[in-house]
Amino acid sequence: MAGTTAHKVSGIDASYYYVKDLDRATKFYTELLGAEPTLAFPGMVSEWTFPNGESFGVYKPTETSGFTPGGGVMFVVDDVPAAVAAHMARGVKFHGEGHVEETPVCHMAFGEDTEGNGFILHKRK
Repeated sequence: MAGTTAHKVSGIDASYYYVKDLDRATKFYTELLGAEPTLAFPGMVSEWTFPNGESFGVYKPTETSGFTPGGGVMFVVDDVPAAVAAHMARGVKFHGEGHVEETPVCHMAFGEDTEGNGFILHKRK
């Protein structure tokens, strides 16, 4: 049964990854995203907010013994092959033969950050 309008999700404010090394992860995503964080709490959080209001961040929990890398964030880029080439030149790891996949609806490349978290560079057709 569908919930009331008050309970209906209307979007995503932010998507976060847990990280063990916040400084290293912040540097990685600053270079990947091409911008400095819009919000930072040293030792705890770095967050980037995009022009459409959505945000992505990295968070260092106080206890990291149960840390498991995650994945699933798709970052929009204008040119997936060019973005992959630029990031590979700085040592970013991408998976798959040729690194860029084409589907009927998009181009995408599966990458990995310095913490082992997966991400996708993505462009809709």
